[in-house]
Amino acid sequence: MSDAKIILVTGATGYVGGRLVPRLLAAGYRVRCLVRDPARLQGRVWLNQVELAQGDVLQPASLVAAMRDVSMVYYLVHSLGGGGDFSERDLVAARNCSTAAKSAGVERIIYLGGLGDPQADLSPHLRSRHETGKALRAASVPVTEFRAAVIVGSGSLSFEMIRYLTERLPVMICPKWVFTHIQPIAIRNVLDYLVAALECPASVGRILEIGGRDVLTYAEMMTGYARGAGTHAAAARRAGADAKAVVLLGASGHAHSRQHRPTAHQRSGQRSHRARRAGTKTFSGDSTARL
Repeated sequence: MSDAKIILVTGATGYVGGRLVPRLLAAGYRVRCLVRDPARLQGRVWLNQVELAQGDVLQPASLVAAMRDVSMVYYLVHSLGGGGDFSERDLVAARNCSTAAKSAGVERIIYLGGLGDPQADLSPHLRSRHETGKALRAASVPVTEFRAAVIVGSGSLSFEMIRYLTERLPVMICPKWVFTHIQPIAIRNVLDYLVAALECPASVGRILEIGGRDVLTYAEMMTGYARGAGTHAAAARRAGADAKAVVLLGASGHAHSRQHRPTAHQRSGQRSHRARRAGTKTFSGDSTARL
C-alpha cells in the first residue's frame, strides 16, 4: 500500500470505528478521522497517529476538507440515538457523504450496515440501514456494503445488554422477539472483513452478508452467557397462539431453550437461500477474513 493513501473513518468515536482505527494504523495506512467534536477522542492511545477533520455528515460544506486526498471512506455513522426521524437524517447524511466523495475523487466507500432479508417485514432500524446503503450508491462512487447482524464484543451494546439483564434479573418477562433467530458475529471478525476489503478488488460494488457460524436466539445468547458466567438459567415460552412474551427464569441445572433450533444443515441452507435471493455473498465469522 502507498503511504500517500489516506483512509477517512467516519464514526471514529463509535464502537466499531474506535476499534477499526488502530487496526488500520497497524496495517500501515494513513488515517483521518471525521468527528463533530474532537474532544470525544481524547484519551485514545492512537490519537497522535491520525489526522483529525472536524465536520458533520449533515453539513455538506464541512466534508470538503475532510475528503481532500482521500482514497477510501469508511461510513460507520447512523442517527438512531438522535431521536425523531432518524431514517431521514440517515438518508441525508449518506447522500451528503457520497456527493462529497464523488467531488473529491474518492475511489470507494466501505459501509457497515445491518443484516436482514430485504423482502421481509424489517424493523425501521434495519430498513433504514438498507436504505442508507442505497443512498451511498446514489452518486456512483463504488460501495462495498457489509451487512452484519448482532455484533458481539466487550463493550458492544448487544453484549452489554445481555450481560446486564442476565446478571441483574433472575426473572424476566420479555417480548416475543427474544426467540427471533439471529446470526451474531464477533467484533474481531467484523474488523477482519473491513480491513481486508481495502485490498480486495472482488469486494468492490458488492453487498456482503457476514455472520458467525451459529444461528441462535437472543434467549439462547442469554442462557449461554449465564452458563459462561456460572449462573444457570432456563428459557420458557408462554403457551398459546397469541403468546407475546417469554419468561427467562433463574434455575438449577443446564441452561436450555425450548424454542426449536435449526440444525447445521438448515442454518447453512438459510444463509445460502438468503444470499441467493438478495444477490449477495455470505461469509461466516472466522479469525481471518476471506473475501
